[in-house]
Amino acid sequence: MKPKLSIIILSYNTKLLLRGEISFEVIIPDNGSSDGSIDMVKKEFPWVKKVIDIGENLGFAKGNNIARPFSRGEYILFLNSDTLVPRGTLKGVIEYLSKHKEVGAITCKLVMPDGGLDKDARRSFISPWIGFVHLFLRLDRLFPKSKLFAKYWYGYISADKTHEIDALQGAFFLTRKEILDRVGWFDEDYFLDGEDIDLSWKIKNLGYKNVYYPKVHVIHIKGAAKGKNKISEKGVTFKNKLKYRMAGVNSMEIFVRKRIWNQYSLPLMLLVLFGIKIIKGVRLIKLLLSGQ
Repeated sequence: MKPKLSIIILSYNTKLLLRGEISFEVIIPDNGSSDGSIDMVKKEFPWVKKVIDIGENLGFAKGNNIARPFSRGEYILFLNSDTLVPRGTLKGVIEYLSKHKEVGAITCKLVMPDGGLDKDARRSFISPWIGFVHLFLRLDRLFPKSKLFAKYWYGYISADKTHEIDALQGAFFLTRKEILDRVGWFDEDYFLDGEDIDLSWKIKNLGYKNVYYPKVHVIHIKGAAKGKNKISEKGVTFKNKLKYRMAGVNSMEIFVRKRIWNQYSLPLMLLVLFGIKIIKGVRLIKLLLSGQ
């Protein structure tokens, strides 16, 4: 019997975070984990439909795309292994998506372990102004509810209100398989970060709406595979941390060149690229000084 939902959980050294209640069809591509994730899943969760041993870390986009030929569900959910899904969440988002044919992708409220909101659950596409305010001036931190300064994280809209957004976070990204097949799934030019924004862009470009639906939620431990939390930080080498941190900045440049380059004047876009190089340099210096 064909499942209603295929859940794709990309794993990379997050064995401690993969233990959770997951139903429907579950597919786990593993990006060359060295912490025993594959053996743990096979032993403790034999009902998982498919565990794919990739053997190396291909990044988020390629890793998830490997599950494409094995996914049979009408709906596809990309779900991070560092999430905890309460009962009722999957039912809630699928019901909303099935009732709103104009919606191409949906996410829910992402709550951090301390109870705070993961702001990246809802984001605007980057523009020269939004990038300048968010990344350089950081005015959205000073004026978090300003429509002028807080566009990136939609701070001017209540986090408890269902509304249309530009970009979903890959930690919880639900869409229809037919839409994914039309847009070609994730763009594999992205190694880590940015691929979810790019996929959101492609879905909106088809004429669909992307929606943030906070009536249900997941707990997002966040950053496990990148070594950004205590559960996983010991399993990530400095070399890999450097690779991950730089991947985020590289993704900014890929998105700018692919999606918004022709929307603005050449001098302005060259200035944007210069700004991205500055951000990359600052992150590198911070990482070297921290030694982490």
